[in-house]
Amino acid sequence: MSDQPPTASGWFRDLERGDPDAAREAIADGTADAPADWPALAVEAGFAADEDDYYDVLHDVTVDTTREAVRERERADDQQLKHSIRAMDDADRVANELAERVSEWAGALFDDVETGVAGAREVAERDPETAAEERVVSLATRIAALADEAADCRAFVERTAPAVAPNLSRMAGPVLAARLIALAGGLGDLAKKPSGTVQVLGAEDALFAHLSGRAPSPKHGVIYTHDYVRNTRSEDRGSAARALAGKLVIAARIDHYAGDLRPAIHEDLDERIATIRARAES
Repeated sequence: MSDQPPTASGWFRDLERGDPDAAREAIADGTADAPADWPALAVEAGFAADEDDYYDVLHDVTVDTTREAVRERERADDQQLKHSIRAMDDADRVANELAERVSEWAGALFDDVETGVAGAREVAERDPETAAEERVVSLATRIAALADEAADCRAFVERTAPAVAPNLSRMAGPVLAARLIALAGGLGDLAKKPSGTVQVLGAEDALFAHLSGRAPSPKHGVIYTHDYVRNTRSEDRGSAARALAGKLVIAARIDHYAGDLRPAIHEDLDERIATIRARAES
């Protein structure tokens, strides 16, 4: 018999064994005012045959709860952005690499073959007359389709990012916003990072080289593609990158915790960058 008060109850209270949905909800949302001898209470309540049985059930329920939480996270909109931007990059990279192969191969079979994906699209329109020509035309057709898929992924990112992260997308543009979310692991993960980390996201190789003493500290990662960094004179890019990274973190936090568009932070960034760029005129 447990020496706990009869009013104490655990996550298993009023729970029928074999009801995984109710068990997951009880584990995820249940609370208790104070610690108690939960295995003993479970046995007293008739939920478990003994202590070992209680822990077996608890193990199964907590594992099932974790799996469901992972599934829910992977279905979240920010995770769809992560997958789509990575798919876009992979499709672009592979299409361009294969386009080089087609250009070389087709150049040996046809006259006036252009390079790149545009050249592959042209080859894909040809009527093959030999087995070799058939193969290169087939490969070129797949390259064109892969490039089209990359474009469709980009369009998905551009439609989805402003709804998932309105402030981040306005500040960085949808594609860069999605890339930052992907590099961080999710919008919530990005919102929790310090601005110094966000500043060098995507520059991990350069950062590791710096930490090993083989290179200077990187001033920026993928945020270099932003106009406020790329089009600021080189001696001021570090300042511009720090200013942009700081505001990007604020934008991500607003998007994650509130979700409403706040023009003031964008105006603040515009003013800060204008001040930094004005140094060149001083």
